[in-house]
Amino acid sequence: MLNLLKKEMKLAASPLSYIFIAFGLMAFLPGYPILVGSFFVCLGMFQSFQYMREAKDIQYTVLLPVAKGDTVRAKYFFCMIIEFCYFVVTAIPVMLRMTVLSDAPAYRNNALMNANIVYLGFVLLILGLFNFIFIGGFFKTAYKFAKPFVTFIVAAFLIVGVGEILFHIPCLSALNAFGFTHLALQVSVLTAGAAAFAILTAVSMRKAIKNFEKIDL
Repeated sequence: MLNLLKKEMKLAASPLSYIFIAFGLMAFLPGYPILVGSFFVCLGMFQSFQYMREAKDIQYTVLLPVAKGDTVRAKYFFCMIIEFCYFVVTAIPVMLRMTVLSDAPAYRNNALMNANIVYLGFVLLILGLFNFIFIGGFFKTAYKFAKPFVTFIVAAFLIVGVGEILFHIPCLSALNAFGFTHLALQVSVLTAGAAAFAILTAVSMRKAIKNFEKIDL
């Protein structure tokens, strides 16, 4: 399994999967829907699947002395590593905006989503949806990826829209808290996002392995 993961990271991955991790720094941008950065890192992983398909990586991998299920697990684990790196990168500006930059006028006067712990919860939800909708959808055929990616785009931007709208509702304004105010609420949203990511990924991977086992390559 470890060797398959190394193959994913060194041979099957598009460089864009690594480069687009830097979009986590979009959390520094005021006046911009910062959740869109989560879509860009998913776009980078999508490029790896496109590169992999054209290079017939799936066909090559199943010829190796490995279980078919491990082929699927390696793809998921590769994506989860990219997602973890993105989460760490985007958490850095969040922590800075919640501490030393919490009173900066550019952020205080920002009409869009604030970079706080709630934002990180929404990030995890979008990444979980990528694993569930796109990767799970890809392994229904191990070849077609346009439809699942378009479906993911729609879902991702719906979440972006919801994230930008919710805190404008008076009773939910605390979702856009600055610094560590309303910390219990912020942590609750992050916990919910983490749970959604874990459940969506686990369910998707289990189903993808079953689907892939049935495919005659």
